[in-house]
Amino acid sequence: MPVHWYYNPGDILRQFPPHGIQRMEAAPAIHPSSIMALHSTSRGGRGWQAEDHRKDIVGEVILKGKRHLWGRPNGHYHHGMQAGENTLNAWWARWVMQSLSRHGDYKAIRWVDEYIEKMTADPAEHPDTYAESCHRGFFANLQNGCAPTDCGAVTHDTPSMGALVSVAPLALALLATLELGAVQQHCREHVRLTHPDETLLKVVDSYVALLAALLERAEGASCLDSLSEAAAVIPGTRLPELLSQSRGDAFVVGRTYSLACYITDSWPSVCYLAARYHDDPRKALLRNTNLGGENAHRGSVLGTLVGLSSGSFDAELYDALFGQAELDRQITQWLDRFYPLDMV
Repeated sequence: MPVHWYYNPGDILRQFPPHGIQRMEAAPAIHPSSIMALHSTSRGGRGWQAEDHRKDIVGEVILKGKRHLWGRPNGHYHHGMQAGENTLNAWWARWVMQSLSRHGDYKAIRWVDEYIEKMTADPAEHPDTYAESCHRGFFANLQNGCAPTDCGAVTHDTPSMGALVSVAPLALALLATLELGAVQQHCREHVRLTHPDETLLKVVDSYVALLAALLERAEGASCLDSLSEAAAVIPGTRLPELLSQSRGDAFVVGRTYSLACYITDSWPSVCYLAARYHDDPRKALLRNTNLGGENAHRGSVLGTLVGLSSGSFDAELYDALFGQAELDRQITQWLDRFYPLDMV
């Protein structure tokens, strides 16, 4: 979170010397790569905020009371957030997890109403000051009279990594009782609500299949074949070749593939990092963070994959999460609902 969308990794080292991010940190006051001032406050994508002010989504519909934090030079996307706090998309995943625990199943028509309620709450039910294009576009369409299930907006960044953040708690819950094809269909339906893009939905299918393969993998079996197959959903991605190159992670995540959010670059990047650090969750997460760019949403997906691959997590990082006790309670409720001890 503190170095989300830093596109020059050197800036991370300068703000967090000498080795970059090594623990939970608060958001700095200055963000050297921020283009938040270019992002529209009335719809998805970019646009002149001053001209849009009369019909703001940001500040009036969502992120109430936080409009003044947009439009400032070098403003941090996650202004004022403390060390270990969750960004909006991570809260989105938490809300999905809570909904599943409460209802025991998933219905898109029910979830979209819960999503609207959570996003428009006053005061806000999350600490973030930024909402991705998908959220702004969704509520712009909702304000224009679209049906809730038809509010997904199409912009230049619709096929993006942020769409996958809320998939894991849904897919893993449904995989406890449903066949893979049915789970993929539910997850497609879920993602389409906010990200209607066919290329992205193919990645969703691949991600869910990968989660299933890692969940069912025999102890000690390699995860590399499953990761390679998943990465190949982006044409031309050959994971074994990426792993064999000797020029370092930044050559793959930053040179071969962009640091930006676009799924055609961020999905191969996640698969590469998961394959390289599949047995070391802490190293995977810190390495991803210090590469910069779309590291927050990459990190959410990467943490899921490496956690399943290694069968472990980093207790020090987990315990440093803000509000860890409440998060632990929510995860326990989810586990008790879908993976009770008598089932394991």
